Amino acid sequence: MCELLALSCRYPARLTTSLTGLAARAQEAVSRNRDGWGVAFYQGADVALYRDTSAADRSPQVPWLEAHGPETTLSMAYIRHATQGGINLANTGPYVRELNGRMRVFAHNGNLAGIRDRYRSDRRGYHPVGETDSEYAFCLLLNSLAAEENAGEALPPVEQRLAKLAGLFSELRELGPANFLYADSHTLFVHADRRFQPATDRIEPPGLYLRSCGLDRFPELLDESVPGSLASGQQVTVISTVPLNDKPWQPLAEGEILAIEAGEIIGRICLPARSKH
Repeated sequence: MCELLALSCRYPARLTTSLTGLAARAQEAVSRNRDGWGVAFYQGADVALYRDTSAADRSPQVPWLEAHGPETTLSMAYIRHATQGGINLANTGPYVRELNGRMRVFAHNGNLAGIRDRYRSDRRGYHPVGETDSEYAFCLLLNSLAAEENAGEALPPVEQRLAKLAGLFSELRELGPANFLYADSHTLFVHADRRFQPATDRIEPPGLYLRSCGLDRFPELLDESVPGSLASGQQVTVISTVPLNDKPWQPLAEGEILAIEAGEIIGRICLPARSKH
């Protein structure tokens, strides 16, 4: 399965050791996630998007981004193991689309059986460019959100957005393992589910891990060369498929959904146990 990473912080910072840690997960001796990578950095309502079909640990762009990448308060990254669709840019996340004047970013880890049939029954404004179940899920998500949001207006309150996404994620996870990262330029939403665990050879929780704390307890994440990133009061939250260092990381429960802004968790919903088939 693919692996995910997201960073939310109070003051602009640059992905450094987190991106290095994710790229290292693409090494042949570590995992099968060698079929591409991508990272999206929010710059206001827009994003700077970098993607490549090479393995992240061999891409010259990754160390360049570590040293010179955009400063941001919200970013999302992804390394790919190609289980659906060929190895090409169209099938490489994170996926990005515009909705109501804001770029939306999405990444998924898992396998959503039957997602194409569900999409074909609900073809509206958003259509996939590639072949992955992740992009089909993103298009379904945006088609549903487009009916809720009003163009040119402020985003709905976070409680309303969280509840809407909880309903959508609840439906999608019935199709299979569904770890989701979704950002609307203001808030990062996380849905944790299950993933393949090499230690047990089973698909089970945790699907995602979290590390969230102030800078005084998390200095290894940020680049000291970025003015303001080490400012007093800096708050950082990182979401990752696996812990990226030997610090304590919190496993997220199956069905746990978080809303994160400026490095702080501001909303949480725990879905009930999925239905048995």
